[in-house]
Amino acid sequence: MEDAIRAFVTYLDLEQGASPETIRGYQSDLRQFLSFLKTHDSGQPTLTLPQAIQPQTIRHYLAWLAGRNEKKSSQARKLAALRSLYRFLSQKGLVEVNPAAQVRTPRPGHRLPTVLSKDDADRLMEFPDGEKLPAVRDRAILETLYSTGARVSELVGINWSDIDLAEGMVRLRGKGKKERLVPVGQVAVEAIRDYDTLTPVNHEESQRRGPFPGRARQVHAQGIPVFRSNRGGRLSARSVERLVKKYSIRLQGGTVTPHTLRHSFATHLLDEGADLRVIQELLGHASLGTTQKYTHLATDRLMEVYDKAHPRSGKVLNRPSPASPKNR
Repeated sequence: MEDAIRAFVTYLDLEQGASPETIRGYQSDLRQFLSFLKTHDSGQPTLTLPQAIQPQTIRHYLAWLAGRNEKKSSQARKLAALRSLYRFLSQKGLVEVNPAAQVRTPRPGHRLPTVLSKDDADRLMEFPDGEKLPAVRDRAILETLYSTGARVSELVGINWSDIDLAEGMVRLRGKGKKERLVPVGQVAVEAIRDYDTLTPVNHEESQRRGPFPGRARQVHAQGIPVFRSNRGGRLSARSVERLVKKYSIRLQGGTVTPHTLRHSFATHLLDEGADLRVIQELLGHASLGTTQKYTHLATDRLMEVYDKAHPRSGKVLNRPSPASPKNR
């Protein structure tokens, strides 16, 4: 199984062009399954061979995950990883059947994404305080996430060659390395400019980027990350998640993730009348059905506002029953 997982990961990287985050996710899920097999082999070392896995083995694995209080959505994702692995092995002629295909997917309950109110989103953008580099960088990151609806992996992948501050556009690389152009709001543009003026560069990079009016630098440089760590390297997705969490704890209602800002971006656009197809393009969704969850969210919020605001919403009139003897 070890060799099978390695071959599959290589296939995802070289042939499918999967993102590093996707590859890490598959690796983590498949290695957890392998660890389960080694722990529950019942004295059968051959159980870790791909050909030895039966549908019942995978059902036991899902039951084990459930016993660890794994969410059904996580169980479904891990089952999907096994199906993808066995599809690959079948295409290579290494197995005859896909045992994961015979296992029913755990169905998660209907759960709408968490979004910020517009007021909370505005407040979050203002939390990085000060004019020093860390605060200015963090403001630029928060503004860019909320302005573009970018996934965190897309944000950290932005190079200076991908962004045109004059036109207010950025190229994002999504799942499967699919590219899309997304507008960047003026507030986010100014935040990026402020951050750019404080970002130190070495001589070699300065030559590659070149001088630009003001102190902004050449946006046509290849491979130079926009958002950097304190050591100067490309900022990691985990670092962005930590900084978003750090500022969001000052909001009431719990912490916020970068994906919360993506959900908020889409929902607030929908609230203001944006077309669902446009939102689909901006988010980089392959299917309109994925985007349609925001219409359910908007409807639920509309009903919540209605119930709170309308004077006769949800009220039961205190009228005598027509069948009451007193009214005959």
